Formats: sequence, structure tokens, C-alpha cells
Amino acid sequence: MPFFCLPEIDQGKIDKIITPQMNNKKGGRVNSPIQWLLEGPAYIQYRTRVDLLQQPENDPDVQASRLAMIRQPEVIRLVESIQNWPGKPLSSHKSASQPFHTLNFLTDLGLKHTDAGMQVVCDRVMDSASLEGPFRLPINIGLSRGGTGQDTAGWALCDAPNLVYALVKLGYGNHPSVQKAIAYLLSIVQDFGWPCVVSKELGSFHGPGRRDDPCPYANLVMLKVIGLFPDLHNHPAAVTGIRTLLQLWHNRRELHPYIFYMGTDFCKLKAPLIWYDILHVMDVLSVFEQAKKERDYLDMLSIITSKARPDGGFMPESIYLPYKAWDFGQKKQPSRWLTLLIYRIMSRSDIKPH
Repeated sequence: MPFFCLPEIDQGKIDKIITPQMNNKKGGRVNSPIQWLLEGPAYIQYRTRVDLLQQPENDPDVQASRLAMIRQPEVIRLVESIQNWPGKPLSSHKSASQPFHTLNFLTDLGLKHTDAGMQVVCDRVMDSASLEGPFRLPINIGLSRGGTGQDTAGWALCDAPNLVYALVKLGYGNHPSVQKAIAYLLSIVQDFGWPCVVSKELGSFHGPGRRDDPCPYANLVMLKVIGLFPDLHNHPAAVTGIRTLLQLWHNRRELHPYIFYMGTDFCKLKAPLIWYDILHVMDVLSVFEQAKKERDYLDMLSIITSKARPDGGFMPESIYLPYKAWDFGQKKQPSRWLTLLIYRIMSRSDIKPH
């Protein structure tokens, strides 16, 4: 039998059927597969202790795993890769090698602005603030697509929230420039969610969709930012964004705004959380209490958990080639990082130890 199972969604409740127990008290009993996670690389140990075992940052074991994490060669290489921030002009928001995706992954691991190599990146991002508030990246949009054909510093709603998210995670959540960017991004929500919006520097560029369509990815990353601020969880913009994502799932066979589909590829388990896929959507939605009550949320949750192996681990079903050296960059064996992400969603979804 699988490690855990879900009853029918229409029962309106998920019960966890799980033998290995997670004990969040230091020194308590920790059984497999949590023990399996703790035997993984330092970045997985660190996030397991903080996110699943809920150990405080000042716990000696947490501090030791975090110190080991920032010294890991693969983490150091990622930090080094963004030292020339912002890098080349943006060519594809989806590309996993984009510096802003790398920055976000580093912050999801738990890096802060005080860690080696991070302050210079933070300073350069902060220096790129636009008059409206959002932070800018270099981008070149051709004349045929409504752009200028020149390298231009600007922002789009598929990159600006990512930069805000990173700065908040890095420790700048209360900085006036970050707060100004958040306020502006919240203000441009529509009744149907966040549309495709770009800064004035990018001309009349518009994604492949109608102007009264919500951009699925923009709604996802805006909710990702809002999720960092509990006092904004019930903000009207948050309510609209949650409704939009759940409606897109509910009507996934008919609605594909901006060519974002929620079919087979969308449902493949994949890390890190970069683009528009089921794990990224659920990781974001799982911090909002109002989302977790919805049937469409439970529907997506059941799809994810149905992919569990008998031992409780999860296998990557798709990979990003720039991360092929990481534990989630292969499809031949269970990934500790992927399993950790899913257990975190389950924990937030009130799937409690048996």
C-alpha cells in the first residue's frame, strides 16, 4: 500500500494515514522517511528541520545544517552565477537559467542578504527600482512584438513579483522600496485577476492573450508574494488571485489564457518551483486558509499525493536541465527535495500525523 492515501474528495476532508511519525520536539523520535530526508544534503536537512519539524533557527542542529548548506559547492556555484546581476537581456521568462529564477531558488533554500555574495545582488536589484515601484530587468522586445528592439530596463508582471519575492525572503520585506513595489503590484489587479502588464519602457508589448484575460503565471507569482505577509492573506487582491487560479484549474479543458495549459505536463512533479506547474501552484495556494477549503484545491492535492511511492518518496517526472546535478534533476530515483516540498504542502493542508 502507499505510504499515505486520500479518501474521496467529496467527503470534504483529508485524513492522513501515515505510519512513520514526525516529532517536532528536539530529541524526539523521528522515523523514516523523515529520517531519510535528514540523511540528505545539507539544504534538505535544513529545510526539513525548519519546515517539517518546525525547529527554530537558533536550534544548534538547524544552525549546523544551514552553515553546511551555504558551504555546499552546488549552492556556492549558484551564488557565483548571479554575481554579474542582472546578466544578459531577458529572452525567456520560462528559462530555468534566468538569474531571477536562480535568485528565487536560493532564497527558497534559505539564503539571506548577509550570506556571502548575496548583498551585492540585493543592492543591484534595489538600484533597479522603477518610478512606479517594481524592480526592473534588461529586456529586448522586437518591433514586431510591440517593443523597441533595443536593450531596455523594464519590468513585466511575470518577472517583477519574482524580484519582490526574493527581496522579501532575503530580509528586505519592510524596506520602503519593496513596500512601494508591493503596493503598486497589488493596485493593478482586475476583477478577473492580474492581467499581462508591462512597464511603459517596454512599449505596447503584450503576451499571447486577450487583454481581459488573467495571466496564470502573473497570478501565481503575485500570490506567492502576498503569501509572505499573513496580514494580506484576506486582502481583496489575494481573494481574487486565489479564485482565479482555482477557476483556471476547474475549467482547465476550456480555458488556456496566454497559452498556459493545465494538462499532463502541468501535473508532472518538477523542481525547483520556477514556472507554472501543479507543485508550484499548490505550494503557493497552501499558505492560504481560504484556498485549502476549496474542492479544486483538494482535487490537485489528491493528484500529487497519488504519485507517492510505497516507501513515501516522490520521483521527479520532469526536470530542468540546468539543475541536472541536483537530487531533483533526474527521473530514475526518488528525490528528497521533491518529497520535502510535497510533505510541506501536506503539512500546510492539515494532513496531520496519524
